Amino acid sequence: MKTDLKSMTKEEMTAAFQELGLPAFRAGQVFSWLHKGVSSFQEMTNLSKELRERLAERYEITVPVAVRRQESQKDGTIKYLWRLNDGNCVETVLMRYHYGNTVCISSEVGCAMGCAFCASTKGGLVRRLTPSEMLDQVLFTQLDSGLPVSHIVLMGIGEPLDNYDTVMRFLELVNSPNGLNISMRHISLSTCGLVPKIYKLAEEKLQLTLSVSLHAPSDEIRNTIMPINKAYPVETLLEGCRAYYEKTSRRISFEYAMIDGVNDTPECAKLLLRKLKGLPAHVNLIPLNRVEESPLHPSSRKAVAAFQKILQDGGVSATVRRTLGGDIDASCGQLRRKFEKREATQEKKREI
Repeated sequence: MKTDLKSMTKEEMTAAFQELGLPAFRAGQVFSWLHKGVSSFQEMTNLSKELRERLAERYEITVPVAVRRQESQKDGTIKYLWRLNDGNCVETVLMRYHYGNTVCISSEVGCAMGCAFCASTKGGLVRRLTPSEMLDQVLFTQLDSGLPVSHIVLMGIGEPLDNYDTVMRFLELVNSPNGLNISMRHISLSTCGLVPKIYKLAEEKLQLTLSVSLHAPSDEIRNTIMPINKAYPVETLLEGCRAYYEKTSRRISFEYAMIDGVNDTPECAKLLLRKLKGLPAHVNLIPLNRVEESPLHPSSRKAVAAFQKILQDGGVSATVRRTLGGDIDASCGQLRRKFEKREATQEKKREI
């Protein structure tokens, strides 16, 4: 099997090329080409034909194929469904803000976490992505859209901390001054609460933003919508968050999907206020996206506004996330699920 060249750091590539008898500067050239999103070695025009052929025999270049592209007529949000080399698909979303363009990428094919409000997890975890497959989502979204990416959020399909080593390698690659050179301060990593990995991430002392998908202030509620809470209850999770802040001095963002009649009451807001006391934090209230297979419904605007006011009056920063891409299956995992269902239906028809 060929080696995945794009998952290598520049230093690893330099060492591998030196074993082939190639000078160190060749690694710099190839690394630069890969991080511009080339699809083959033939595009690397400052390499000789002989060298390009030699590299092609030994290494592969991952190239995703856009099987679906949806663009919102309301706000310009673009959602991609990428087919990977093995036929599996993941989603990527490009969102436009006044400060730049943000790309939301996936870290796994499917997800094992089982959150009740998320379409990504309905089919379970298929496999984890490679560093190059994560990087490709940024590169090829940028190339296809023609829009430069300035910010990245790891909030797409999958649990990033469940694919820890790959995510750390991806962050190193995307932060490389020889590549896209996207600042860690422009990267957000979301987790549903794998507490041991939060402690491990704290030791990395990265300047990224940690976003914790909390979604409920009590174990009683969180157990019903997030199975991970049975392993790492709310208090255990918040202890990990406090340790993370103490180690990194980075304020934590708490994601809170507003679900009608489940977690959106004034009592929930007051309990959340008490739980977050003393922890430098920001609460991001998210109007729930409807998921076809889920019985859960979004909270009313009135309930969201009342919840936000209680938090703000209590001294906790809280904003309501602007809804983007509502007309293009914006909720994570929806487009992939629809595509898989359609493919399965067509396969059955072919069998008949």
